[in-house]
Amino acid sequence: MPVHPSSPIELEFARRYDQAHARVCGDERPPGLGRRLALWRDERLVRRALKVAGEPGLILDLACGAGRFWPVLGEHGNRVILAADSSQDMLNHAQTHHPASLLRRVKTFHSSSFSIGLSANAVDCIACLQLFPHVASSEARRALLGEFHRVSRDSVILAVRIASRFKALQQRLRGRRTCAAWAQASRARVEAEFKGAGFDVLSHQDFIPGCAAWRVYVLRKRS
Repeated sequence: MPVHPSSPIELEFARRYDQAHARVCGDERPPGLGRRLALWRDERLVRRALKVAGEPGLILDLACGAGRFWPVLGEHGNRVILAADSSQDMLNHAQTHHPASLLRRVKTFHSSSFSIGLSANAVDCIACLQLFPHVASSEARRALLGEFHRVSRDSVILAVRIASRFKALQQRLRGRRTCAAWAQASRARVEAEFKGAGFDVLSHQDFIPGCAAWRVYVLRKRS
């Protein structure tokens, strides 16, 4: 598969991801209750999203890092997982984090998320759960969504960072918008980007119900 150069956004994300991952790997203490609950909630959201997407058989985990979500993606026995990341070092490192029985079903390749080394309509579903929340530019998000529309033949699962109630409250205290108006504007903006890229929203789930700082969307590609 062709290798594509990483974008500045991906390079910065990879640098931060590598640092955070190194801290976790270097900490020999068992994960605390907060981290265990966060991991459990993440997996639950992804599991539900896969069900909404129709349990896709061929899925691309994009900007996969160390394969954080491979165990959940691999719960469906007949599923084939393609996994791409802009860091070959991270792809190599991911091979040390999972059992051989799972790794046999994961095919990794080095690729930029903005120019995926796959043909059009190559997979049933794309999951981009770690990079997309860190893309602040509307122009960059639209570029990613355009590439997702090209490569997925059916659905996309995305994690998105939108205005939280805390952020909205800050803006309200500064005399700008009400909490509800601020959060609604944030959701409307990103959902308009989905629509403009040729996707319909099938579902969304908030990491913490009622506090939509992190939200998982399932999108369906319009033909």
